[in-house]
Amino acid sequence: MYLVGLRGFEPPTPCSRSRCATRLRYSPTVAGDLYLTGSICKRLLPHEKQAVTLEKHIVLRQTGLELSWGKSVQIYYAIGGIGMFLVGMEILTNALRDAAGSNLRRLLAQFTTTPLRGVITGALGTAVIQSSSATTVLTVGFVGAGLLTMVQALGIIYGANIGTTATGWLVSLVGFKLDLEIAAMALLLPASLLDLLGNGMWKRIGRGFAGLCLLIIGLELMQTGLGGFKDTVTPDILPGTGISGLLFLVGVGLVMTIVMQSSSAAMALALVLLQGGAIELVQAAALVIGMNIGTTFTAILASVGGSLPMRQTAIANLIFNCVTAAFAFPLLLLILPFLGWVAESFDALTALLVFHTGFNLIGAAAFLPVTKSFAAMVSQLVPDKGEGRLIALDRNLLADTDAALVAAQGASDKIASRLFAALGRAMQVDPDYRGISALVPYQEALAELSEFLSHIHPERDNPVEEETYSALLHQTDHMSRLINRASQTTHIDELLEDRVLRRPTLAVGAALRRSTDAARLARLHAIIRHRKDKHRRGLLLGEHAGIYELHEVFAHTDAMRWLDRSLHHAERVAHYQSVARQGFPSAPEKAEGESS
Repeated sequence: MYLVGLRGFEPPTPCSRSRCATRLRYSPTVAGDLYLTGSICKRLLPHEKQAVTLEKHIVLRQTGLELSWGKSVQIYYAIGGIGMFLVGMEILTNALRDAAGSNLRRLLAQFTTTPLRGVITGALGTAVIQSSSATTVLTVGFVGAGLLTMVQALGIIYGANIGTTATGWLVSLVGFKLDLEIAAMALLLPASLLDLLGNGMWKRIGRGFAGLCLLIIGLELMQTGLGGFKDTVTPDILPGTGISGLLFLVGVGLVMTIVMQSSSAAMALALVLLQGGAIELVQAAALVIGMNIGTTFTAILASVGGSLPMRQTAIANLIFNCVTAAFAFPLLLLILPFLGWVAESFDALTALLVFHTGFNLIGAAAFLPVTKSFAAMVSQLVPDKGEGRLIALDRNLLADTDAALVAAQGASDKIASRLFAALGRAMQVDPDYRGISALVPYQEALAELSEFLSHIHPERDNPVEEETYSALLHQTDHMSRLINRASQTTHIDELLEDRVLRRPTLAVGAALRRSTDAARLARLHAIIRHRKDKHRRGLLLGEHAGIYELHEVFAHTDAMRWLDRSLHHAERVAHYQSVARQGFPSAPEKAEGESS
């Protein structure tokens, strides 16, 4: 065994017999002796000593193993580059999502009336915020809130898979086509300062540019780190281009995406390897097919223990991506000549991205005509167990403030509509007290909603989120008070028996049954209040004249106060509903041919 010196380190000198399990260590001992201190300590005899200095290398000739310190550093560059890319992509995605804000929510919820429109909105939304996971989570929130049906949501999922290919084009442009590394390093400091010191729009602009700079620098580090392995990592050491070899690479791509928890980072790594000549185009394409399946793992993991819409969406996404991948594999073998022509006409990166975008487009086109049947199949695979709860809020949505607020708003609207309908049926010519005689489900739902809201933390520099969150808290408070009023059914009997208050009471009941229009309830409340004050004076005069008994005056006065306060809470609930819907979407039109 021979030890070769490393330039820049202390030259080989005799060392002590002390053992070190993790590194080589030199320390002076008896002249003429040299020990290798590590997991094995061996004395080198005089005739074995050969010192050959090679730059940046330590050679253990006995084992034939060559360890390059330079290449070790390059490995760290590559690993650090992947980490920096992940952080940069996360920061960029959050900044873009905050900037898109209510526009993205309205686009997804209101424009998505058919699966085809869902494909368009899903693709555009994902391309804008650079995250298919964020689009999927927001879609799950819409389904859980009743704003979208599963058929409409499936269209968004198809589109999200198309939109996520935009990340590859972005990485190819800023990381390989344009030389932006120096500009990114120069811009990172002012962008970070703008993020830390700015407010509102300027803060989001700074955060977005900081994320983009980190992404570009991370790509440069990945290229620098992996560039040192051009002679070591070549296409020849990977499985061949036969079917078995390509299937193995599909599995490698799947594992890469699962480990990194980001299809964008895995795609960037594949582009770097392809650009550096470490893999061939057909091998990179096989990796991309596996990545397309691996990107569903995050949603599957998040859906465990989640709500029914989240579990159904995750399963649908998995089935769609697996079927698309199964179609893409034979397609790859068929269009290899075409991809080769694209690589020669442009470059290998463009050919890979054309293939990635193309098979996702074909997959969406194949699934669109059978979306309703696909939705029915998913419903059978993940059936609704019918737990009998009024609402079902998924705590997994709390990780995304937008999705959590959408879910909370949907739950609040559902409680309010059911409560209004129950009160409306009690205030009609033939009162039906069954709805308000069983208020426990409303109370339980309201408690669940209040607990869910307590875990939502809107950003301070996002006025839309703050206003919506505040409106939801007000809604919850007024609904709690309205439920307490609804349990007092004796007042309704008094109102319906009173010839003066009977007609306004019936009007209130009709208004609550038909709609929750805040303006209409406010006008009705003003009329009721005027009649209440006028009738109250008449009752007091009647009691003074001996027309009414004192207990009748108290009963009618309490009933009038009950109607006034109940209508006030109902009007406030409707008002805060409208406030919340200014920042967050309301329910869209039904899909063509779709029932609720």
